[in-house]
Amino acid sequence: MRIHIATDHAGLEFSQHLQQHLRDQGYEVIDHGPEEYDALDDYPSFCINAALGVARDERDGVEAFGVVFGGSGNGEQMAANKVAGIRAALVWNESTATLAREHNNANVISIGARQHTVDEAIRFIELFLQTPFSGDERHVRRIAQLGEFEQTSAIAGKQVDSL
Repeated sequence: MRIHIATDHAGLEFSQHLQQHLRDQGYEVIDHGPEEYDALDDYPSFCINAALGVARDERDGVEAFGVVFGGSGNGEQMAANKVAGIRAALVWNESTATLAREHNNANVISIGARQHTVDEAIRFIELFLQTPFSGDERHVRRIAQLGEFEQTSAIAGKQVDSL
């Protein structure tokens, strides 16, 4: 399985530890940056590139997930979610890690590096990667609605307001 990772300056040390942990577990890790600490770096391109890597791999039939980090994880999640087909979940405990996969079939996990220890982040990522999507009809339906809106700005049979 391939794991695409990105961060900002706040998560750089986290990212380095977690990349090594994931490699030790046998995952193929693709680092989308940054390569070095820069307190003024901009996370959107790093996280978008990680999400694009996940989307490309999914399109090509390669099993892949993404992991993005930042101080809170919020902006990184928002950046990843700008990529079509990406469902990035901000995870802050074991339950949100599991539910992101079970109910939402999330393919990117976002974690706040200033909010958690490395050991906590490792636990969240392990749960996320090990938890399968439930496939329950209600969850499949809701994810399909998100994809439909992403493509058409509408959801058939549902009221969606316009800008």
